Amino acid sequence: MKFPKITIITPSFNQGKFIKETIDSVLNQNYSNLEYIVMDGGSKDETIKILKSYGKKINWVSKKDEGQADAINKGIKKSKGEIIAYINSDDVMMPNTLLAVANYFIKNKNAMWLTGDYLIINENGKEIQSFIAEYKRFLRKFPYFNTLAVANYIIQPSTFWRRSLIDKIGFFDKSLHYCMDFDYWMRIIKEYPLNVLPDYFSKFRIHSNSKGGMLFIKQFKEEHRLVTEYTDNSIIRFMHFLHMHLIIISYKLLK
Repeated sequence: MKFPKITIITPSFNQGKFIKETIDSVLNQNYSNLEYIVMDGGSKDETIKILKSYGKKINWVSKKDEGQADAINKGIKKSKGEIIAYINSDDVMMPNTLLAVANYFIKNKNAMWLTGDYLIINENGKEIQSFIAEYKRFLRKFPYFNTLAVANYIIQPSTFWRRSLIDKIGFFDKSLHYCMDFDYWMRIIKEYPLNVLPDYFSKFRIHSNSKGGMLFIKQFKEEHRLVTEYTDNSIIRFMHFLHMHLIIISYKLLK
């Protein structure tokens, strides 16, 4: 069986503390048809030294960009894969993910995108906030536009899509600083049904310098603005607003 080429893109900026674990988790997939692209925004820490240590195993560029979404878009434009995903430079891909993803797309010709499960980890790789992962797992039982508009249950580093989808959906909105992934999912789900797998595909890291760790209020506000742009349903808007504030309260209690 010929497996499709999968492109994984890692946008990076000054994440030398974590990026080696990210890169190793992708390369250790042992997937025969992998293209791995790291788009670094001109890091000043040890990132470049780490990238150079991999030789030709990865395709990388280090150059100032316009932010995370811009880096992802540039990576997509460089890519040749039939299936695409991105994983941030502080997250981890779980073993055998790419094989599971490839097999699903091979067997389900009409599937345009899919998402899997995840674990949430802290700076030291310890699992945390398992109840949030469980909550999102429950929400993914209802993979529809309205439920996504209320609460973002899609796990970014566990999500993959066919290259052909880009022809209709386009690229990530580089004007967004926190919710470029949520915006992309909202655009896709209006056109194509989401396929949900129970497999654990990634570990999502929350730490003091991550957007989810220190800027979550700005992130939720940007998300709510997007919801108001994508739906004029006042009930959905209010439910998202209520849900957002409940989550903010919960996060503050956790901190």
